[in-house]
Amino acid sequence: MSLLFPDLSVVESATTEFTTLIYKGCSKQQFSDPTGLYSQALSAMFGSLVSQSTKTRFYKTTTGTSQTTITGLFQCRGDLTNHDCYNCVSRLPVLSDKLCGKTIASRVQLSGCYLLYEVAGFSQISGMEMLFKTCGKNNIAGTGFEERRDTAFGVMQNGVVSGHGFYATTYESVYVLGQCEGDVGDSDCSGCVKNALEKAQVECGSAISGQIYLHKCFIAYSYYPNGVPRRSSSSSSSSSSSGSSSSDISSSTGATGKTVAIIVGGAAGVGFLVICLLFAKNLMKKKHDDY
Repeated sequence: MSLLFPDLSVVESATTEFTTLIYKGCSKQQFSDPTGLYSQALSAMFGSLVSQSTKTRFYKTTTGTSQTTITGLFQCRGDLTNHDCYNCVSRLPVLSDKLCGKTIASRVQLSGCYLLYEVAGFSQISGMEMLFKTCGKNNIAGTGFEERRDTAFGVMQNGVVSGHGFYATTYESVYVLGQCEGDVGDSDCSGCVKNALEKAQVECGSAISGQIYLHKCFIAYSYYPNGVPRRSSSSSSSSSSSGSSSSDISSSTGATGKTVAIIVGGAAGVGFLVICLLFAKNLMKKKHDDY
């Protein structure tokens, strides 16, 4: 992964509910664009993606000529409304340009959506490739937590199939969420999520919370000893704790196990808390259509 996105990193961001920046992946290679054709194709693709985000939570398109072909896609989390999806996706083109510049490939992941584009000929990676992880540093081994978490994992793995790519649930105070990229079939989605869950078990162990991002899917879980918090609206705030704090998160790539970034300061910690709370908020209103 370091060869394709050598400056994969975490960047602090305003901690809003679905626009917190989780990570960015930028190809080291800039595209040569003396005539401006690539820039025009990229701008057209961004415009198409943002426009479609008012109607659907996943969209993939190709723009440009045979010499300047660019393929791009966006996906929103399955529990976002079309309005929230648009508000999330509309930020991504500017962020991509700001964080990566005119590279031949870019991926920007926010807490509620992500955008990916690649210039034709860009090296492909496995859908099972781990791009990023975060694990809570607080461990609760020996309390029966891992058994409850693994049961919730099993329910979620089955749920993403019946939910056609998105599922969220809770089991004995363990909240879990899984989602696959929109063009991944149910069988492949189940396999990807299973892989991500196994990585969570190995990489995060008995950590109280974690998120695993593979190329074609991601999973997240969080344990709430006092019960999963519920919130009444997408704009409300909650003071319930997920068990994580500003010093409670570690992060690294999966392929090498090397640290890709060190999260410091309150903003990143609060961002992780916000993500967990937003996941929990939507537990009772799961949406499985046109993810």
